[in-house]
Amino acid sequence: MNWRAWLLFLFLLSVAPRLSAETYTASGLIIRVDVAHLLVELSCQAIPGYMDAMVMTFPVRNVGELKGLKPGMIVDFKLDVGKDTAYAEQIHVRPFESSAQEPMAARQLAILEAAVAAPSSRAAPILHVGEAVPDFTLIDQNREKVRFADTRGKVVAVTFIYTRCPLPNFCFRMSNNFGVLNRRFANQMGKNLVLLSVTFDPAHDQPEVLAEYAKTWAKDAAGWHFVTGPPADVEKVYTEFGVQSWQDEGLLTHSLHTVIIDRDGRLAANLEGNEYSAQQLGDLVEAILKGPG
Repeated sequence: MNWRAWLLFLFLLSVAPRLSAETYTASGLIIRVDVAHLLVELSCQAIPGYMDAMVMTFPVRNVGELKGLKPGMIVDFKLDVGKDTAYAEQIHVRPFESSAQEPMAARQLAILEAAVAAPSSRAAPILHVGEAVPDFTLIDQNREKVRFADTRGKVVAVTFIYTRCPLPNFCFRMSNNFGVLNRRFANQMGKNLVLLSVTFDPAHDQPEVLAEYAKTWAKDAAGWHFVTGPPADVEKVYTEFGVQSWQDEGLLTHSLHTVIIDRDGRLAANLEGNEYSAQQLGDLVEAILKGPG
């Protein structure tokens, strides 16, 4: 080997790790953020050519990447894969923006209502992650009282629906997501996990209506309550989690939220929209069931 070939060999050897590094565009739902150890755990969508959809924990290179991140957020990021490790970087929260009529109109109406309402009549502040959820009592599909305080020690997942919703990507998807949770955690339903599907159409969605609706989604509804109650009580519950709803020519204009409450009765995550998968929702619930990582 002559000296030129030897120098070329040494150069290629020195840059081999960099040449073997690859960067992928990825997205996922945040499960856990560990600022102290510069880690983020994600339920990732499949990355073609690299990995299937799965839960993964990635290091980040600086704490700034983790600023503002909370469980339940959908993020887009770059995955820098080197010889010995992979780093998540350029992490950006993907805000829920829907061109569909219902959530867009609901958000516009919420802004308008907040602007014109008298200070004394404005809704209570929306709960933030980590805050204690106030107690409430509603009635389920069996006309039994469901008191939130009685769920202490269990993880509670709450979504908001109405039985006459005509759009498949809205209430139908929210209920389907909970149907997947019901099957995935069948052995924990009612023991460690409680599902609440809260109607924001209590005038129509009386217990008997909810009982028929429940049959579509669960063969065994133990631990899954489809709840209603006096309109003022129902509205208080859903507005605390950021849900907006208005009557509009016989239908309801509404936003989309699914919330997870931990065993201590504190808000663990508030997922806006419908862009996450049932698998990702289940991964988040599983992490909260297991407790802090």
